[in-house]
Amino acid sequence: MPHSLPPRRSSRRARPRAGAVALVGLSLAVSLTACSDDSGGGGDGPTNGASGSDPRGQSLSWKSCPAPDQAQGTGDKPSPLPGGTRWQCATMRAPLDWKEPKGASIDLALIRAKAKDQGKRIGSLVFNFGGPGGSGVATLPAFGDTYETLRDRYDLVSFDPRGVGRSAPVECENPKQLDQYFAQDNTPDDEAERNEFVTGTKNFNAACEKNSRAVLPHVSTTDAARDMDLLRQVLGDKKLNYFGISYGTELGGVYAHLFPKRVGRAVFDAVVDPTENSEQGSLGQAKGFQLALDNFADDCVKQGEDCTIGNSRDAIEKRVAKLLKDLDTKPLPGLGERRLTQSAGTGGIAQALYSKDYWPYLREGLQQAYDGDGRVLMALSDAMNGRNEDGSYSNITAANVAINCADDKERYSMADVEKKLPEFREASPLFGDFLAWSLVSCTDWAVRGAASHPDVSAPGAPPILVVGNTGDPATPYEGAARMAKQLGKGVGVEITYKGQGHGSYDSGDACVRKAVDGYLLNGTVPKAGTVCG
Repeated sequence: MPHSLPPRRSSRRARPRAGAVALVGLSLAVSLTACSDDSGGGGDGPTNGASGSDPRGQSLSWKSCPAPDQAQGTGDKPSPLPGGTRWQCATMRAPLDWKEPKGASIDLALIRAKAKDQGKRIGSLVFNFGGPGGSGVATLPAFGDTYETLRDRYDLVSFDPRGVGRSAPVECENPKQLDQYFAQDNTPDDEAERNEFVTGTKNFNAACEKNSRAVLPHVSTTDAARDMDLLRQVLGDKKLNYFGISYGTELGGVYAHLFPKRVGRAVFDAVVDPTENSEQGSLGQAKGFQLALDNFADDCVKQGEDCTIGNSRDAIEKRVAKLLKDLDTKPLPGLGERRLTQSAGTGGIAQALYSKDYWPYLREGLQQAYDGDGRVLMALSDAMNGRNEDGSYSNITAANVAINCADDKERYSMADVEKKLPEFREASPLFGDFLAWSLVSCTDWAVRGAASHPDVSAPGAPPILVVGNTGDPATPYEGAARMAKQLGKGVGVEITYKGQGHGSYDSGDACVRKAVDGYLLNGTVPKAGTVCG
């Protein structure tokens, strides 16, 4: 993942934190709540205690959920669901190396909320919210109300994938080092800045290897897919019923490829394009975030006098570009002693483009930055980077880089990036440079990447709903059709949502909800090509 921009495969982002920016009215929910097993075993790394035993025969011990730990993002214990149902947590033992299933093991953190009507219960519905690197144990309770209808017939289940949160988390740099890492210039303009950028990337990658050497070779998407099949067995389900969002769609596609006959009812929302390599994916995100910025600017102009940041799309975007150019040499006061750099400013803007709900905060943040106050954009940037209110960091950045680098075969040089810059700049004058330079994230990584792109072909699998959003910045709409095609004839069933933001189901659109709920709850497959919004 590049320093302050979103990863190539994106997740549902944390909402901006209140408190640190209360004076400017950011009253959205504090960072995502989370929980984990009381034993705390998820973060202890690989052990040999279970060597020689078959993990498929284990039973789960569900307990009440304590507050999340630092790697998951800190916060309070998850609140009960409507009706009083409480979240339960457990750990599942999995092989560190799936080639040696009876060797060293790791613990994976789980969470569930039991179905309302156990008599009509279909089974478990497993969620992955993306990243890669997002904690499912943190995210599911934070958005539990969104999926409450699905709890009519399912136990809602999620997990921290290996390398994430409390599941043998990848550890790289310490908080002080990460503050410096995210503040440094990640669009180098001269040789000195390029050297600084390369040094920062190498130092981060070296810290990952030093602190997580045993785990790094075993955090690929294929490893996580095998973990999900183990989870299916341990939960007692014959088929895996699954809801994947963003990178979770890639994980679901890889699972379907490996275990097509074990797929139950599955939904892919905010779909990663499985045909693209890392360069193509980053270029697609440059176009996606540029489109989202265009849509944001157009919406602001429609607000009339309430839009104080410009009276046309062109005027707004030119002013944003000037702000970021000025931040390159003159950072603004941010939060505490930290200053809003160009990298942090760009990250804050990108964070706000993940959801139309954030657009008012982006307008406010830009206006205050024009007035010399960088706190709102800094708070948005902190949410993007997983910075906790106490100054610590979740491990989303470390896990994201580790998983992407384990998956992606390509390794790019500085010269490669410089050749590609014109194409990226044409795709997005604002985000192009940042996403082009992000391509060096895996250079000098300790583990070789697996492939240029995942294989998601799943002949023999049942229908899988593939939902694409025409205004999605992080997983551009075109990826949905390509995922549906790659899954195979009769498997991928594409639905289009004409909307804004990252994802479709959580938009609340009645048409999308009807199609997804009807399939998951009743097995009703919507007509391919259905358009909502």
